[in-house]
Amino acid sequence: MPTSRFQIGDTVMGRWPGSNLYYEVKVLSYDNKTLLYTVIYKDGTELELKESDITSLTIFKQGVARSRSRSRSRSPGRPRRSRSRSPARTSRRSSSRTTDVRKEKLKEVLEVRLTPVPMTHENNSNSKNEKKEENNTANTASTITEEKTETESENQAGGRYNLRRRKDQGDGKTVELEQKTETEVLTQTKPPTAIKTTDLEFGGRVGVFFLMFLLPVAVLALHILCGQKDASLQSFPLEIPSLQSLWDWQVFGIVLLWLLFQAVLSLLPVGKLVEGMPLKNGKTLKYRINGFYALLLTAVAVGVAVYQEVDLSYIHAHFLQFYTSALLIVTLLSVYLFVRSRWASEDELAPGGNSGYIIYDFFMGRELNPCIKNFDIKFFCEMRPGLMGWVLINFAMLQAEMKHQNLENPSPAMLLVNIFQLLWVVDGFWHEEKLLTMMDIVYDGFGFMLTFGDLTFVPFTFTCQAYYLVSHPNELSVFWIITLITMNGVGYYIFRKANSQKFAFRKNPSDPAVSHLKTIPTATGKSLIVSGLWGWVRHPNYLGDIIMGLAWSLPCGFNHLIPYFYLIYLFTLLVHRNARDECQCRKKYGSAWEEYCKAVPYRIFPGIY
Repeated sequence: MPTSRFQIGDTVMGRWPGSNLYYEVKVLSYDNKTLLYTVIYKDGTELELKESDITSLTIFKQGVARSRSRSRSRSPGRPRRSRSRSPARTSRRSSSRTTDVRKEKLKEVLEVRLTPVPMTHENNSNSKNEKKEENNTANTASTITEEKTETESENQAGGRYNLRRRKDQGDGKTVELEQKTETEVLTQTKPPTAIKTTDLEFGGRVGVFFLMFLLPVAVLALHILCGQKDASLQSFPLEIPSLQSLWDWQVFGIVLLWLLFQAVLSLLPVGKLVEGMPLKNGKTLKYRINGFYALLLTAVAVGVAVYQEVDLSYIHAHFLQFYTSALLIVTLLSVYLFVRSRWASEDELAPGGNSGYIIYDFFMGRELNPCIKNFDIKFFCEMRPGLMGWVLINFAMLQAEMKHQNLENPSPAMLLVNIFQLLWVVDGFWHEEKLLTMMDIVYDGFGFMLTFGDLTFVPFTFTCQAYYLVSHPNELSVFWIITLITMNGVGYYIFRKANSQKFAFRKNPSDPAVSHLKTIPTATGKSLIVSGLWGWVRHPNYLGDIIMGLAWSLPCGFNHLIPYFYLIYLFTLLVHRNARDECQCRKKYGSAWEEYCKAVPYRIFPGIY
């Protein structure tokens, strides 16, 4: 079996296919069958390269250093010894000598730096002899110097390149080409720093201002309605709850202990250590993928609490107080994140939360990956406390239903809601690594929007079906039970199959599991899938989510609209995300995206939308 020259995780110089441009890349994997390396560039592009297209970073820099040293020693400004010329020499020999000197000087200049110049009409007007002379001379120059020089100049002169002498506009003499140091080269190849956000979402400053107040109030109103005997929307206006029913210091302490417990679990040295997507400064953050183990340990802790006869229905009795405690923590955390972002460097800011407007940036989040040493706050909050809290609250509602309805066993409706949603959470932690490629991690800043969504909205609205069933039991026939199980199974299959195909294709397009899929190539080097589930609709994972959401809501019956709040929210969110995704894809892929939209006309629902 052939062995790979470079190891997974090595940082090397990879040649861009079809050119002599070399970029710094990281090795992701090696296929012993195809003998190809899968590498990732700093902009996130993943390609497969042959071993001949990859050079060790150390060897590459040594070659550049030798070339620079050779160029300095041959600098045109260095004094040279010259022989006296005999007057008796013929003019023919003199002309030949002059031509040789010109060629030698041209060769020296090209060895100092091969300057790329965009193809213009002036270039095309050169004589064929001059082009032939330049090309022949360029071939004798150092290959490593040529490749490094083109890498240096790639950001300055995009597109096609022509290696030729730069001439003065006046007398047409050869201009001495400027030499750049290695420090300047590395600085030039760094990605651009963050720019001001101009495309404001959610209605801009006015929209996010109202959202910051309307979202917490809407969730509070949802809880009040679910707890009433008549959970009808006609119950408005609602009575304002007393302060005692909204706040309790003991509940606040329990929420803090829950967050601390999950933070400790996330730091346990179990599970694999993986690197996230490259940041703007070229660095990558490392993440401990142990969410599934943390979920198991949390289940063990809950089991011990139940064995010790801890009454988890306490959560149902103080549900509003748990919500307001979490809301206060979210507000304090958002203020902390916004204040600390004032000291963040430009390349640490999120592209979507750097508008310069305080309210908008506070809502969207300015810093992309706020960290306390190696602890990534956003990655932790994205799944750990919220999703595990979701499962815990559901289980507490199951116990509360048995207590309030005097049941020996939970109702089928409550069991289905708990099992369906537990399956979704377990799946999320089992595939936790894939979270690192999602828009929330890669693009969105961490501000009030995500902190409220992760720590408050998810655990206190996704549990509305279980909370509703405690006071509003609903009997299910065998037909409905089978139908709901089938519906959730179909939705989960579409959701998981679509996400797995996308992740496998991004990682290795030659993977046998996805190599049969038809694709449309793009100018970025990536391809768009136009067959299978992704040829059915543009976002089949969203379709699977909505089908599962319907299966979660139907066990509550049709007496009230409140249990379907999650489904309404999910549909609204996915439509918004779909619009944002397509806007970014249109900018990124250009004409290829237009071709893709023609091949796959429907966004989420086949034949409808």
